[in-house]
Amino acid sequence: MFDLTSYAGGLSVAMALAVAGWLISIPRRDVSIVDSLWSLYFLAMLLTYLAMAPAVVERAYLVLFLVTLWAVRLTVFITLRNFGEPEDRRYRKMRADNEPGFPMKSLYLIFGLQAVLAWIISLPLLGAVLGGTQIGWLDFAAVALWLVGFGFEAVGDQQLASFKADPANKGKVLDSGLWRYTRHPNYFGEACIWWAYYLFAVAAGAWWSIPGPLLMTLLLLRVSGVALLEKDIGERRPAYRGYTERTSAFVPWPPRGQG
Repeated sequence: MFDLTSYAGGLSVAMALAVAGWLISIPRRDVSIVDSLWSLYFLAMLLTYLAMAPAVVERAYLVLFLVTLWAVRLTVFITLRNFGEPEDRRYRKMRADNEPGFPMKSLYLIFGLQAVLAWIISLPLLGAVLGGTQIGWLDFAAVALWLVGFGFEAVGDQQLASFKADPANKGKVLDSGLWRYTRHPNYFGEACIWWAYYLFAVAAGAWWSIPGPLLMTLLLLRVSGVALLEKDIGERRPAYRGYTERTSAFVPWPPRGQG
């Protein structure tokens, strides 16, 4: 059963975290911190849903463990990646397009917006917590899908980080490892993770939480993921054009023309 009070509590926590991140970004003149906050929104909201749930079953603890593992890894990875770097070029463009007054505007254009998006996406976490049924076969299927997604996301991130760390690869395109089969293994993994959370929710009777994984998949494919990253990458890195011709954009698949 949907619980509006718990769901509203999740939004309040997400907004509080967004405001805290915004306040930190102002003296730094760098809103890239919002990327580190992204996964923490979900962990904070899940803890809120758990605290407000009338009863907690085994599934809720399992989901808490998986979300914590995913959120901590992603936050640490992004924070280390961005440490000492200038503001991300996406945000530099937004800053230039929204001056004067970008520091104030960033509260709702970036931090507030991402908090609301995370709140909507968190629906499966709410559903998984509210359900009172015991763990069953659908939960095991969810764990299997989550492991696939976590593997693609974590390994894909590490392979790309290692590739970029080698000066000899400057200007080149990573087309080995998981990146041989999909141009965005990390995004594919993220989608798998959220559909796994939805399976947990369905197992708990919360089929109504489907807007969460649908919105996440839409963002990954059409808004802030694949579409945004590849908008002008062919101009910045000409070698990427050939890569797109032979490599699947999202779902892993053998390269075209190769076994």
